[in-house]
Amino acid sequence: MGHITSKDAYKSLEERINWFTQGAHPSESLYKILQILYSETEAKWVAKLPIRPFTAKKAARIWHISEGKAEIFLEHLCEKALLVDSYYKGERQFVMPPPMAGFIEFALMRTRGDIDQKFLSELYYQYMNVEEDFIKDLFFATETHLGRVFVQEPSLIYEKTIHILDYERASHIIEEATHIGVGTCYCRHKMLHADHPCEINAPLDVCLTFGNVARSLAEHGQHARLIDKKEAFDVLERSYASNLVQIGENVRESPAFICNCCGCCCEALQAARKFSPMQPVATTNYIPKISKACIGCGKCEKVCPVLAISMANDKEGMMVAKIDKEVCLGCGVCVRSCPTNAIELVERAARVITPVNSTHRFVLQAIEKGTLQNLIFDNQAFANHRAMAAVLGVILKLPPLKQMMARKQFKSIYLDQLLSKKSAK
Repeated sequence: MGHITSKDAYKSLEERINWFTQGAHPSESLYKILQILYSETEAKWVAKLPIRPFTAKKAARIWHISEGKAEIFLEHLCEKALLVDSYYKGERQFVMPPPMAGFIEFALMRTRGDIDQKFLSELYYQYMNVEEDFIKDLFFATETHLGRVFVQEPSLIYEKTIHILDYERASHIIEEATHIGVGTCYCRHKMLHADHPCEINAPLDVCLTFGNVARSLAEHGQHARLIDKKEAFDVLERSYASNLVQIGENVRESPAFICNCCGCCCEALQAARKFSPMQPVATTNYIPKISKACIGCGKCEKVCPVLAISMANDKEGMMVAKIDKEVCLGCGVCVRSCPTNAIELVERAARVITPVNSTHRFVLQAIEKGTLQNLIFDNQAFANHRAMAAVLGVILKLPPLKQMMARKQFKSIYLDQLLSKKSAK
């Protein structure tokens, strides 16, 4: 493979990571993080891998080694949660997880002795809570968000539950999941090691993963533990009891994760507080409404994870709760805290649009960020037909403005013809 210096290995890896729609802002902190997570050899080899799913046979060709040796090395990377494996038509495939939700979190989803988790947590804190460039890009670089908030179902009165759609329910995600995993909350684990422990002493073992991600993390390196639906509902109830907010992947079909988040540790909720009123995650389709039964006790203000509630005097000089609708996530934590049932969730005036699946979200984010070509081209080679068809299929269903943006970025005669034919119909 030729000689490459240590610095060049990690620089190449950083550049490869930044082929994702979601990248990682280069800094000395990032390079130190990568040096902890990846050996020099791992960095050098992973930097050569495709962004899209690939087989051991393809990796062997890229690395110029035997397929058997490639399979062993790929298995090792899965055990470190630097790759996730899956099966397509009986064939094992591998994929690089993005930084978040991905390999950054996976490193702290269990206690492990092969890396210095305290030092890694301190680097994470520096990179995300002090330097901020990564967080700003992660949450605010695109209109389409990485994550979305799930409404706390117990906060909805019966009349409102008939309006909530299946994909808005965390309970529905649990019921439909083929595999469910639970792991340590990366955010609170990181903050504990960085000497900023959770202010509300929220539970650690409440990070839920689903489907293939849950299976892979559990089978390789025990970064998650497979659980049944009953235990998953227990996790949800414990999280409700601790006033945690459910934030999951921003898709309607088969989200890969639901985190149970506190305002003091979660990067998304911290970003909501710090950069208010900018929203780092997609809100629910609900908003709290305060009734005249409010006694101004301030309990809702204390539990709001994004500081969207304040106490103020009304026209009669009485202290009551006020909701900042630009900041509010619509999670429903405040509803459950009210001793007089003075808060109810009502539907927002305009519904929040949620991408159908991961491919839909990736395409939207890539168009908005100007990196659509990275989904189509990889190592300057065309994608396979299945991947190409998935991306183009999403583009053809987008609104005209997004299609125009896609056309400019892709610069493809083929795409132009497809869009022209669609317009002529």
